[in-house]
Amino acid sequence: MELQERIETTPLLSVTPAAASKIKQLMAEETDVNVLRVAIQGGGCSGFQYGLGFDRGAVEGDHEFEAHGVQVVVDPFSAPYLMGAEIDFVDSIEQAGFAINNPNAVSSCGCGHSFQVEEGEADANVGGCGSGCSA
Repeated sequence: MELQERIETTPLLSVTPAAASKIKQLMAEETDVNVLRVAIQGGGCSGFQYGLGFDRGAVEGDHEFEAHGVQVVVDPFSAPYLMGAEIDFVDSIEQAGFAINNPNAVSSCGCGHSFQVEEGEADANVGGCGSGCSA
């Protein structure tokens, strides 16, 4: 297989079976949603914050793929920051909820919802995440 073929067939990010199961459960409770939209946005105490939400479908330019029966879309701005990331669902005494393991993050906030990339990779405004943690 040539490099270009591997790039095109390798999903941008992965979703664990536990996360896929929880996503399907949550999607079944919603109306008129078909995909999980994964995004990053400026803000959060470390520079960027993750966004997970349901959407009707992909829009032009989105990266689309399927993981364990879940249709996932990622916008072109977010894609480079999420390359190789893994979405998991954790339900333990210490943490309950979705966790994103991102190899592109050089540091993360204590709240786990914001992250920072290496200097020069992004120019984001740093702000509070609202979880009581600070930059």
